[in-house]
Formats: sequence, C-alpha cells, structure tokens
Amino acid sequence: MSFAFASAPLSAAQARAEAIGYLALTYTGKRLPLQVRHSAAGHYIGTADEDGPVSRESVEYFRSQRAANHALATGCWQQRIHP
Repeated sequence: MSFAFASAPLSAAQARAEAIGYLALTYTGKRLPLQVRHSAAGHYIGTADEDGPVSRESVEYFRSQRAANHALATGCWQQRIHP
C-alpha cells in the first residue's frame, strides 16, 4: 500500500480535530468526513466516498447506530493507526 500525502501529513489527533479520516487521508490522500458506517461486524466510525467504504477509523465496533453516533459526537472512541 502506498502513502499519499496532499501537503504536510496530519497526525491522527489533527485529523480527528478536523473530523476527517486519518487512515483515509494517509492511505488514499482523500480528506473524507468521519461518519457512522455499518458492516456485518457492527457499527463503526469510518469514511466513505461515492464508490463506497474507504476506511474503518475506529478500533471499536458498536452494538447500535445510536451508540456509534454518541461515540462520534462525544469523541469517546479510539482511532486505529494502521489498517
């Protein structure tokens, strides 16, 4: 997997402060907004573009969309650093 950086790379904390996906930016160069996503494993915080899911940003999977929305709104989730 290649790294694509727009200008200066952002840290995970900076990406989170801007509410964009750190892994999406690091591995695809796309500044995509964080959002609640769903997979067979459960709800998670991640990113998507017009073609579908791009990255799973949260370490956690959440039991419900409500719990994932709450985690995203309050910042109570852990950022994945590696895909």
